[in-house]
Amino acid sequence: MTQSRIPRLPLPAPLKGAETGSFTEFTVTQRMPAIARRVIIENSFHTIVNNSLEQLAATLPKGYVQPLVDDTGVDIVEWNEYQQPYLGKRWIDIPWFFAETYFYRLILNITGYFSPGEGHGIDPFAQQKRQGLETSFDSTAKICHQVNRWLDNRERETHVLEDGLASLLYFALWGNRVDLSLWSAFETDRSQFDIQSLKAHILVNHVADVINLISSNQQGRFDVVVDNAGFELVCDLCLVDFLLCSGLAKQVKLHLKPHPTFVSDAMIQDVHQTIEFFANSNHVDVSSVANRLQQYLDNEQLILSSDYFWTSPLAFWEMPSSISSDLTASNLTIIKGDANYRRLLGDRHWDYTTNISDIISYFPAPMLALRTLKSEVAAGIKLEVVEQVAQSDTNWLTNGQWGVIQLVTA
Repeated sequence: MTQSRIPRLPLPAPLKGAETGSFTEFTVTQRMPAIARRVIIENSFHTIVNNSLEQLAATLPKGYVQPLVDDTGVDIVEWNEYQQPYLGKRWIDIPWFFAETYFYRLILNITGYFSPGEGHGIDPFAQQKRQGLETSFDSTAKICHQVNRWLDNRERETHVLEDGLASLLYFALWGNRVDLSLWSAFETDRSQFDIQSLKAHILVNHVADVINLISSNQQGRFDVVVDNAGFELVCDLCLVDFLLCSGLAKQVKLHLKPHPTFVSDAMIQDVHQTIEFFANSNHVDVSSVANRLQQYLDNEQLILSSDYFWTSPLAFWEMPSSISSDLTASNLTIIKGDANYRRLLGDRHWDYTTNISDIISYFPAPMLALRTLKSEVAAGIKLEVVEQVAQSDTNWLTNGQWGVIQLVTA
């Protein structure tokens, strides 16, 4: 059963690829075909599979939505329902969020991810995830070193917990800049952590309120709806380590994708592989973080969870009652990344100044959105901020250079 509480406000139209000149159009007609073709290049699938991927890539700009083949996936029944309103329609004419999630599900359908055979269980984006983790090791070592320093000094210096928590929230936000669905993992210098520069491009910054909330709920449960693997997941795990080791949290629950999607989105196996990568690094700061993370898993202080809702095309106000009920136990749920933010807002054309609390009034727990802007969806930004950033950067909504740290408690 899905949750049916919807926003307090009338729902605006969803984004679609047919919006000429939009980032949505660019995604459906250019980015998505490029991603399908990159899957061909970076894997060793059978020629038949590669031909089907190429056909999908060629169809996206002007072609029509094709049905899924029954691949015995756990979610195939639900997807047969999700796809019905859009079969036979052009990709650019259907809601963008459905188009993207269905596109990634089709890739798994074509490559045989769920079916017995050569492609079973093969992550078609594994190479990008692995390279994203390996090439960011210098940054990983620096952030792990800093976490260890904060934890070592927390009892001697009273400001350390607040400083460390604030910094890790900024890192957790900006780690999203290397979202691999934009194929920019190697174009961003991740070797320098300059907090002031990280703060300068935040359009809504509720960090102080977040620190107060977490500090007043010590030994509580905190949830994270995770976005990307790679360096962003590194930042998330360092935040988890800091919360648990400092005593700010009693338990942290990570909500992860049940299968590969959006190129770099993290699954449970990506968390385990990242911790294993840490442990095998022979770097004392990195391996010490790995040891603590493994201990949290063993002690069930860190819970890894996945659900097929997280890879569905549904808005967050349609979440199953099982997830909604579970999140009511959360003192704070952190929503990571652009795609999850789009789902919070139903991927619709809200006025950017709309009160975000009125939109996500349905959410069952205090919610923190950590999101770098990579789509034309936003809310809760002051008018003067919108006018100023639009004047200074015409691509502010989509270039990943601007972010929000938005807290909604009621």
